[in-house]
Amino acid sequence: MRPAKPETATMTQATNTTHGIHHVTAIAGSAQRNLDFYTRTLGLRLVKKTVNFDDPGAYHFYYGDEAGSPGTILTFFPWENAAEGRAGAGELQETVFRIPQSAIGYWTARLVNHGLERSTRFGETVLTFRDPDGLRLALAGIPGIEAEPAWDNGEVPVENAIRGFHSVSLMLEKTAATGAILTDVFDFREVAKEGNTTRYAVEGTSIGGIVDLKAVGGFLPARLGRGSVHHLAFRAADDAAEMEMVRKLATNHGLRTTEQKNRDYFRSVYFREPGHVLFEIATDIPGFAVDEPAGQLGTALKLPAFLEGHRKQIEATLPVLA
Repeated sequence: MRPAKPETATMTQATNTTHGIHHVTAIAGSAQRNLDFYTRTLGLRLVKKTVNFDDPGAYHFYYGDEAGSPGTILTFFPWENAAEGRAGAGELQETVFRIPQSAIGYWTARLVNHGLERSTRFGETVLTFRDPDGLRLALAGIPGIEAEPAWDNGEVPVENAIRGFHSVSLMLEKTAATGAILTDVFDFREVAKEGNTTRYAVEGTSIGGIVDLKAVGGFLPARLGRGSVHHLAFRAADDAAEMEMVRKLATNHGLRTTEQKNRDYFRSVYFREPGHVLFEIATDIPGFAVDEPAGQLGTALKLPAFLEGHRKQIEATLPVLA
């Protein structure tokens, strides 16, 4: 495998380490409805508006913090006619964001019409809800994070704003082999158990540093569709770190990845983990400011170089956004 030539661009805002979750990518229906919910209701920044590189007739939206930092990015393929997905074994079941503990009341009122439920997990207050396409989301109240940076130009007051990912939860028939990959390849370690859920965390990583594995033997397999997660991406600092992860997967776990793919804002390889969830390894570099100024992220439709010559046709095909 030959890695792409590295760039010198750097992230304008970094999380604590270069381990943990890079991004989560899900499937939506209406592009406009998705855009409105994530930028207005949840108050995230639209970090990048581009297209699905493998299906340029559809948008690819990236939402996150002000800088588009790894560990804050939730992305969507809005396929207008996508069939509804089915929950089951072999999927990322829930994506959890971090909010200040003091913001629990604010979000309880804000999300009351989105199937909101309140519970406690691993000693933390969690608000679960669904987006308009049925995607399972949650907010975990974390004490002492009020001073952390947050997107302050959205519709959610900065004191209540989301501070990146808390965790993701995977539903798996069996969890041991997946847990071995988390610990050996991605630098997680097992830290707690609660019922049928085992929690893995990256030491020193507050944003995007937790993966929960839920053992659900006997469940029907998940079916990909609207309201479900397409893949989960883990961080690699650069190409060399990514290739070392690829080596460990092959040598220690008998798993091969795809060839490296240039996604313009990161470089990626993909593989199916033993529980059948699609995993990606994505580099932190070059970041989302590589093709537009940091202050203007998400304001223009950006296309990869190989599609730029087809801009007129692509723009004519994409749904019109308000």
